[in-house]
Amino acid sequence: MAEVIKMPKMSDTMEEGVIASWLVKEGDEVSSGDILAEVETDKATMELESYEDGVILHIGIKEGDAVPVDGVIAIIGEKGEDIDGLLKEVENGGSSAKAEESSSEKEDKKSEQGSEEEIDASDVNASLITMPKMSDTMEEGVIASWLKKEGDKVEAGDILAEVETDKATMELEAYEDGTLLYIGIKEGDAAPIDGVIAVIGEEGADYKKLLKAHEQKSSGGGESKNEAKEEKKEKSEDKKSSESKSDSGSPKPTPPVDAANKEKSGEGKGRIFASPLAKKIAKDKGIDLSEVEGSGGNGRIIKSDVENFTPKQKSTEAAKQESSEQAMSIPQVVGEESYEEVKVSQMRKAVAKRLSESKFTAPHFYVTMEINMDKAMEARKSINEVSPIKISFNDMVIKAVAASLRQHPKVNSSWMGDKIRRNNHVHVGMAVAVEEGLLVPVIRFADNKSLSHIATEAKDFAKKAKSKELEPKDWEGNTFTVSNLGMFGVEEFTAIINPPDACILAVGGIKQTAVVKDGELVPGNVMKVTLSCDHRVVDGAVGSAFLQTLKGLLEDPVRILI
Repeated sequence: MAEVIKMPKMSDTMEEGVIASWLVKEGDEVSSGDILAEVETDKATMELESYEDGVILHIGIKEGDAVPVDGVIAIIGEKGEDIDGLLKEVENGGSSAKAEESSSEKEDKKSEQGSEEEIDASDVNASLITMPKMSDTMEEGVIASWLKKEGDKVEAGDILAEVETDKATMELEAYEDGTLLYIGIKEGDAAPIDGVIAVIGEEGADYKKLLKAHEQKSSGGGESKNEAKEEKKEKSEDKKSSESKSDSGSPKPTPPVDAANKEKSGEGKGRIFASPLAKKIAKDKGIDLSEVEGSGGNGRIIKSDVENFTPKQKSTEAAKQESSEQAMSIPQVVGEESYEEVKVSQMRKAVAKRLSESKFTAPHFYVTMEINMDKAMEARKSINEVSPIKISFNDMVIKAVAASLRQHPKVNSSWMGDKIRRNNHVHVGMAVAVEEGLLVPVIRFADNKSLSHIATEAKDFAKKAKSKELEPKDWEGNTFTVSNLGMFGVEEFTAIINPPDACILAVGGIKQTAVVKDGELVPGNVMKVTLSCDHRVVDGAVGSAFLQTLKGLLEDPVRILI
């Protein structure tokens, strides 16, 4: 019996998959375990495996096209088997797994949506281009630049635009040939995931009809429904109004208010009724507005009143008192207030959202320790004499952290809500500051890599981060993060935990200071590190033990190599 092959959920964040390439064609015989296609998910390109023996009777998705999770992509069965009935079932909604509506439900919906007719855009030879989900945390994308303009001919594979996501600037590719009929999002503006950003199709196609049909479908025909609600609301308000009138006989008139009296009412002189320009001039000239007589409407003080104002002669005693109070003459400083507003980048939005959630969800506590770096400095100098790549102190810290995590697996953990995940692998995230925010590329299996290997990867990641060339696989999967601000002259700081990690290490700069050695005060090089811990996962004793191990490794670096 024929079986439907659906798009599997290949990652925890996957919502749809793109058929990168078919490895079989209709009519091919396949066995359980054979690879049918390569599927591009939100995180990687993966293989789609057959779980049945039989013949490929139908392929419903072209290469390069996307299909949602659980959407039908093919049918497998016996050779010559009739699948017309199955295909009709799929076309009638089987691929979206929606149950058919009962006649009463359809009638209810029809009455809700009013008499508005559904727009049929099936005759429009054009397709909507929507904002794709380009990373696991992306919620919207900003059109950094359009590389095509309305009216341009495009082919499948052409780059239409550069899209700024929460992690990188990526290219938006066309998946079909045609003319760029419509651009709906301007450069610098954001569009949510699945939001319409453009239309590609046959030249002269009625794309406006397609957009209206999409808008109608998205709103669920709610326009007439909203109108009905508004009408109901108006009737309700009219009813309340009539009830109010009947209770009181007639509406009560509101007594007129003298604006000038209102402004100057209250204790003393109260608020001064003056134009903004008059207030500014009075302030610049040091004039007390309470002494100025207003000539504007309702006694309002205007510009000319202030400019023509002559102060009253003060009494000798008052003049003496003022003279003593103003013995020190303060010069008047005049400047122009100005500011500039900059749109928040997708990366900055993501950093703000993730770290806010971390800070206000995970109960942070901090453990700080001083590490004597004298031997580490000597070791680095010796290592760099033979190393094929220059080793930095940050590389040594990452290597020492990885070795320490292997000894303290509780620190190498994640809070999963109803369980704690103990990671058996060590993937160290390396915080890299870029102009738009912060990226954390991941050095995988850092505990199994040499110093020169870590240094090579770290330098490559830093370069890619600054040139926006990092790929999603480069920044996913961290189990612990290191944030180093020592190169900026920072001696000590605390860092916010980078989810899903349970801890993050903040590394300060190396400072020469006086230290006690063998009972004597001698110069030494000290580095301060602060471990931020999620108290739901890591206790104080566990965090402290981890730092003790880290301190021991950095103060005697030869132990890192064991």
